[in-house]
Amino acid sequence: MPQSLMSVNRHHIKHHFSHAAPSYDDAAILQKTVAQRVDERLELITLAPTTVLDVGAGTGLLTQKVLHRYPQAQVFAVDLSLSMLKQAQPRLRRPRYPGLGNSLNAWLQRCTFTQNLASTQPVTCLNADAYQLPLAAGRVDLLVSNLMLQWCDDLDRVFAEFRRVMRPDGLLMFTTFGPDTLKELRQAWSMADPQYEHVNHFIDMHDIGDALIRAGFGQPVMDVEHFTLTYDKPMGVLRDLKAIGATNASTQRANGLMGKQRFNAMLEAYNTLRKDGKIPATFEVVHGHAWAAPEVMKGPNRNRAGLVEISLEQFAQQTKRS
Repeated sequence: MPQSLMSVNRHHIKHHFSHAAPSYDDAAILQKTVAQRVDERLELITLAPTTVLDVGAGTGLLTQKVLHRYPQAQVFAVDLSLSMLKQAQPRLRRPRYPGLGNSLNAWLQRCTFTQNLASTQPVTCLNADAYQLPLAAGRVDLLVSNLMLQWCDDLDRVFAEFRRVMRPDGLLMFTTFGPDTLKELRQAWSMADPQYEHVNHFIDMHDIGDALIRAGFGQPVMDVEHFTLTYDKPMGVLRDLKAIGATNASTQRANGLMGKQRFNAMLEAYNTLRKDGKIPATFEVVHGHAWAAPEVMKGPNRNRAGLVEISLEQFAQQTKRS
C-alpha cells in the first residue's frame, strides 16, 4: 500500500454515501463536470466495447454518458451503496435513440413498440464493493470509474480486481482525487486542531501509475486538472461535502462528537484563507487510463522476443528524422 494513503473504514463510507444519496445530484457539481471530461476523453479512443463496467457509479452520472456513447454495449453499474444505485435508476431506466431529438425520443418512449426499437440494453446495477466485483474473469472491454478510487486504501488490491474482470487489451479509464484536494480545509483544521486528521489524504498520480503497472496494466497515462470551487462562507464547503457523502473516512480520525470550540476555531482559520473575498476549495483531479496488457508483458520473466531497446539519444535522433 502506498504510504501516503490512509486506511479507511468501508462501512463508514457506505453509510455516509447511502445517507447522502437523495441530495447527491444537487451538490455534485464537480462530479458532473469530471464525468463530462471522461466522456470527452472516450471520444478520442477508438473502441467498440461489448461490455462496459462503471465502478463506483453512484447516481449514474458517468454511466448515463457511457450508455449513450455505446448504445449496443451491455453496461454494468457497480456501487457500494444500494441507495445510490436506486437514485441512478431513473436516469438509466429508459432506452434512448442516438441521433434523434428530445421530442421524437419522448414520442418513441410512449409507443408500445419501443422495446423492439431500442438500441440500448438496460443497465445492470450491482450493489458490490470494488474489491470484490461480482463478474466473471475476462468479461469487461471497458472499465470506467469516476472519483471513486480515493475511497480505496489498497490500490494494488482494487487494480488487481479490475485487471481480473477485464479482457486482454481492454481499456481502464478513471479519475480520482490527488494530494492538493481540499488543501485549504486541511490547512484550516491543522491550525485549529493539529492533533487529529480531519481531512482524507489522497495519493499522488505517480504512485497510482506504479500500482497500475504492478497489477499488469500497460501503457498507463496520467495527468491532473485543478478545480477551485468558491463559497461565501466556510460552512458552504462543509454542506456540499456532506450532501455528496464525502466525509473523513480515515480510521485514524478522532472518535466522538466534535467540540464546538475546535469547530469554530477551524471556521475562523478557514476565513483567513479567503481569496478575492471568497472561500476557496481546491480539488486536484487525477485522470488516468491504461490497457489490460497480456500477462506475459509484465515482470522480469516476461517474453522479450521482438523487444528493441534504444538509448534516449537514439530515440531523439529517430524522432527528428520522422
